[in-house]
Amino acid sequence: MSCGCIDVHTHIVPAEFPRYVGSGVNVPWPSTQAVDACHSHVLISGKHYRTINDGAWSTERRMASMVDTGIERQVLSPMPELLSYWLPTADAKVLIRYINEQIAEMVAAGNGAFIGFGGVPLQDVDAAIVELEHAHGALAFQGIEIASHVNGVSIGDPRFVPFFQRAAELGMAIFVHALRPAGKERIVGAFAEQVVCFPGDIALAAASMITGGTAHQCPDLRIAFSHGGGAFAMLLPRLVQAWKGIPAAHESLLESPGAYARRFFFDSLVFSPTALRFLVETVGDTQVFVGSDFPFGMSDKDPVGSLRAAGFDDRTTQRLMRENAIQYLKLETTP
Repeated sequence: MSCGCIDVHTHIVPAEFPRYVGSGVNVPWPSTQAVDACHSHVLISGKHYRTINDGAWSTERRMASMVDTGIERQVLSPMPELLSYWLPTADAKVLIRYINEQIAEMVAAGNGAFIGFGGVPLQDVDAAIVELEHAHGALAFQGIEIASHVNGVSIGDPRFVPFFQRAAELGMAIFVHALRPAGKERIVGAFAEQVVCFPGDIALAAASMITGGTAHQCPDLRIAFSHGGGAFAMLLPRLVQAWKGIPAAHESLLESPGAYARRFFFDSLVFSPTALRFLVETVGDTQVFVGSDFPFGMSDKDPVGSLRAAGFDDRTTQRLMRENAIQYLKLETTP
């Protein structure tokens, strides 16, 4: 039974993709290949990337899962690999527009259960702003998902400031997800990239928004970081200490890194009551909301239960379960 919980971190993959009709050669265009009635392979340039279940594209399957797990509403965002920053801009614009329209169709079919977050071709800031405006206006999305970097360039780089400023002007929230993370060349093991390197990469993204000055230049930007911000909560005291004790660090930031961090939002996807309590203590109980990573293998199958296991008081639990997401998403009403 629903308890009014809003899950801000879920992903979609369309049941199928349009055929590539661009002029490029060896463009890594996605496609799907049915395995059975409930599963498909995602292929990139014809090579297997991931096997997904029908929760990725079926609104009926997704809504049934929400009932089972006590989720009232979900934010739908693209599977991060589909952000496709490595595509030529002309091709990326076509693919991202298609994915965004698929999300809009799912939102419409959900009859209030879903909230749309689109993608943008952030390899071209001007094109990204155009798609941001389309997502805000024509599609009535509440926000945009971006990756932790764009082809190796951190989102804290000054080149992306106009995009973030426009998002803030439109009142569009930003959700940051790790993608093709730094450090994967130094980790060993078939599954270790996602498990070990994602938390590091998302921490780099969050820190770069502070150290690069974007957080200061965009004070009204509502930005959230997936996977609890990864290692960021552990890194933050070190940033604060540097700001206090190193003149160059203090001169580069007008406020403490802690002040900027407590304006950021974070999801609850940390897989540990102790880690969740530490995150909330570090950034504040108004800055964390539920995220599950549905429908993928590393998702939290019981995000409401995980939140309750942290042992917060009723007021804090209600904030994390619902109210913080409403503030982040700027929802006027909920069903």
